[in-house]
Amino acid sequence: MEGSITAGPELGTVIVGVDGSDPARGAALWAAAEAARRGKTLHIVHAADTDSRAFYASVETIERVRAAGRELLDDTAAAVADLHPDLHVTTEFSRSAAVPTLRRAAGLHGTVVVGNRGLGGFTSLMLGSVGLKAAASATTPFAVVRGTDPRVETGSVLAGVRDEHDLDCVRYAACEAELRKASLWLLHVWNPLQSVGNVVSILDDVEEISVRHAQRLTAMAGLIREEFPDLTVHADLEKSFSVAGVLAEASQHADLLVVGGRRSPGYIGRTLGHANHSLLHHARCPVLLIPRHGNDQGSES
Repeated sequence: MEGSITAGPELGTVIVGVDGSDPARGAALWAAAEAARRGKTLHIVHAADTDSRAFYASVETIERVRAAGRELLDDTAAAVADLHPDLHVTTEFSRSAAVPTLRRAAGLHGTVVVGNRGLGGFTSLMLGSVGLKAAASATTPFAVVRGTDPRVETGSVLAGVRDEHDLDCVRYAACEAELRKASLWLLHVWNPLQSVGNVVSILDDVEEISVRHAQRLTAMAGLIREEFPDLTVHADLEKSFSVAGVLAEASQHADLLVVGGRRSPGYIGRTLGHANHSLLHHARCPVLLIPRHGNDQGSES
């Protein structure tokens, strides 16, 4: 194991979904490095959805899909072994669709990893529809690998802090920072228009509200310093009408962005909050969503 942690949540097995695309291959290599840091198994999954295809595809077509899927898994595992020869790697060919397959493979504590786009022809700024569905329905940590083109490591893990319900998320970020021998950067961005009920009174209330936000952030940073005494922790407060914009811009100075995974019910199932949805499309580094506990109906600030 490349690092160790002093406290915090359990960092489980790493599960990565591959589909033959270049972003998925990059995600697999990122996931392998993550699993090596944790000292955990890397589980590589290819979901071919052959069960549903069987209703309209020929037997020969299904067999070709299966053969190609197993070859993809073997090739990906070999690429991982070249970089991490001591890493324990398992593979799985699934006949089911990608979203339920990844959720089942994650179990209770696994971290799911996907690339920022798949084989659907999306541009480099867009997360594929499968990735969005998987992120919105995930009940365990979920990472989208972005911004991994050759770049110098910053030595910083960035945690987006919304409120006190993000404490578990910040603890997770602290664990990630310790494993990377990096510092932890807590960034709270609050939108004044979402912090007051009456816009007319905003000029009178903004300073008082800003002080309260700063006090909560300072308290959280102090708690993390107590729990992780060897970790360097920085905390910053910014005011902006675009929470996602500030976090996305800050992410270019981080090796990993960790945020609480706010999810809301929608007409077509659970959906990501606006800020998280934007970050998964525009962040400059990999994004790790951590399930939030408590009130998920609060503001994006």
